[in-house]
Parts: sequence; structure tokens; C-alpha cells
Amino acid sequence: MSASLEVKLLGKDYRVTCEPEERSQLLAAAALLDAKLHEAGDRMPTGARGSGERMAVMVALNLAHELLAMQSTPEHLAATLESESIQRRIDFIEAKLDESLAQHEQLF
Repeated sequence: MSASLEVKLLGKDYRVTCEPEERSQLLAAAALLDAKLHEAGDRMPTGARGSGERMAVMVALNLAHELLAMQSTPEHLAATLESESIQRRIDFIEAKLDESLAQHEQLF
């Protein structure tokens, strides 16, 4: 049965639906995307930060490019997957901590 999950991207909350067994992967994906969006925002000139849609499209394009590049080079894939796996775990732990803190704050 699908469940609702709230993720935060660029400081905005989004509610998405996912299967319970996909929850941790979705949280990690949201953390990765949020980090990439922040990186892209930091690289943009101050006056060019107005279009969140453009930034999201560029981040999506870069992620798709990285995915295709990884799929085309098996030796690069193994090294990249290991470091990305570690980063996803860190992002997941951070997301779980944020979620726990938010729940704790609601109790008080």
C-alpha cells in the first residue's frame, strides 16, 4: 500500500507517494537532488537565481548525463557507485535525523 512522504527541496516541502519499501531510497534521492540544486544555485550568478524551474531542468540534465556516462564505462561505474553509495548513506542519515528532529519538535 502506498504511503505519503514529505521531502524538502530548496527549503520547500513536497509531498510524494511511494511504497513503504522504497521510502529510504526516495529520501536518499531527495537528499541527493537537494544537494545538487543547492550546488547549482551556489554556482549561478546572483542576478540569475530567479528561475527555479531552469535550475531544476539543468540539474536534471546533468544527473541524466552522469547516469548515461556511468552506464557506458563499467570500470568508472564501480568506483563511482561506491562513493555515491557512501554519499547516499550519509544523505539518508541526515534525512532521518531531520525527520526525527521535526517529529521531536512537534511533541513539544
